Amino acid sequence: MTTLVFVHGWSVSNTSTYGQMPQQLQQQATAAGVTLTLANIWLSEYVSFDDAVTMGDVVRAFDHALRDLHLTDASFDCITHSTGGPVVREWLRAQRDKPGSYSTIKLSHLVMLAPANFGSALAQLGKGTLGRLKSWFDGIEPGQRILDWLELGSAESLSLNLDHIHGPDPVASDHFMFVLVGDRPDRALYDHLNSYTGEDGSDGVVRLAAANLNARHALLTIQGQVTTNVVDTLTLNMQQGPRSAFKLIAGASHSGAAHGILQSAAAPTIAAILRCLQIRTAADYAGLCTAFDAENAQRDADKVELDPSGLFSPRVHIHDPRSMLIVRLADEAGEPLTGAGFLFTAGPQASPDMMPDDFMIDRQANSKSKTTITLFLNNSLLAGDARVADPTNTRKTLRAAVASHRPYGANVQPTDLAGLVHHALAKTAATDDLFSMLGPHQTTVLDVVLPRKIQEGVFRLTQNLTPEDFSKPAPGAVIA
Repeated sequence: MTTLVFVHGWSVSNTSTYGQMPQQLQQQATAAGVTLTLANIWLSEYVSFDDAVTMGDVVRAFDHALRDLHLTDASFDCITHSTGGPVVREWLRAQRDKPGSYSTIKLSHLVMLAPANFGSALAQLGKGTLGRLKSWFDGIEPGQRILDWLELGSAESLSLNLDHIHGPDPVASDHFMFVLVGDRPDRALYDHLNSYTGEDGSDGVVRLAAANLNARHALLTIQGQVTTNVVDTLTLNMQQGPRSAFKLIAGASHSGAAHGILQSAAAPTIAAILRCLQIRTAADYAGLCTAFDAENAQRDADKVELDPSGLFSPRVHIHDPRSMLIVRLADEAGEPLTGAGFLFTAGPQASPDMMPDDFMIDRQANSKSKTTITLFLNNSLLAGDARVADPTNTRKTLRAAVASHRPYGANVQPTDLAGLVHHALAKTAATDDLFSMLGPHQTTVLDVVLPRKIQEGVFRLTQNLTPEDFSKPAPGAVIA
């Protein structure tokens, strides 16, 4: 087997973070037909907790460290945790785009455990008072620049992920990528001051949808030339990224010795990693993707978690598949639509009042780009779901059946509807159903682009040679 490199996540300052994973993996590799000795294993020690260090700095240092390994076959495999996944993916992009500056070492298998590929809802909070207090008590800085990358909807993370969606399939170059993520938070680690640590649809730090590389880029814009209409009709276009292996590890969480996907070295995680490392061809990879999809479907069917609550009745968690939607509002010139409203509608009558109850779980604006909003949506409620029964008493209903309210659309309301340069109200076409752009446990980047309505008063020609004041021009008609 080739060299195996472990890469940890954000704000780690001790290699104890790897737990027993390297040793357990080495012990069980032989039984799975994988040759792995301790001499092949390297543990990374990279600094993410210094506020001056950027993602680009870590990537360059990673490349330098790899050169020092003097690999005999100029290739390696990699297992990452959390932020380690984006680090290595950014290195792969830099290696491709800057061949003269980065090594030619080949990464064959990239197994990402709970990767924050689209960021984490906690990153924004990590830069706040609680994050700084924790870092102060630990004697380290919070790692501001890395957290900027990890914030939901950051320009840096979107650049990497859109490049992946629109780029070539990594499998065509024999780069095999895998995402393994725990399907629930560790309830013992719940922070009552921060509800994200117990958020269903996440592992307590990273949302399942934010880890998954099976992602889409959707665009809502008008077709053809700018019109003079009072209401513009937006048409949906969409690009699906390359198929990527994605597996839910039942009962695993982001961190912690008991259930953490890395530290606990649980048997299901080890077994899944070894299945990934045995892939050799595109056909093997496609087969594993299909197998993982089937296993995920079984997990989704068994989605009720009863959390013991002492003398009280257990807390009920229904693990519906969630979708993450990152909405960017701008006009055709790239100007952000500050203050614009984005509203979902449902049913043939396209009414916001028809949206299913509780379909919206969370929304978070990016701190550096206020017009980039990340929405966390309940995919099951949007799709319509069957009755959910209590697993201990199937005659007891935990949630009644929910009907689908499709088709789903959207209305966009800009703040300025009448200026010399303004935007019109916009709505999606009646023939488009926005549910088609959402996938269970997946992320969609949605760009909403409105045309600029420029009125004739912006520029006129006159043959009147007598001086005249045009400081208050008549708007005139919208330029078609």
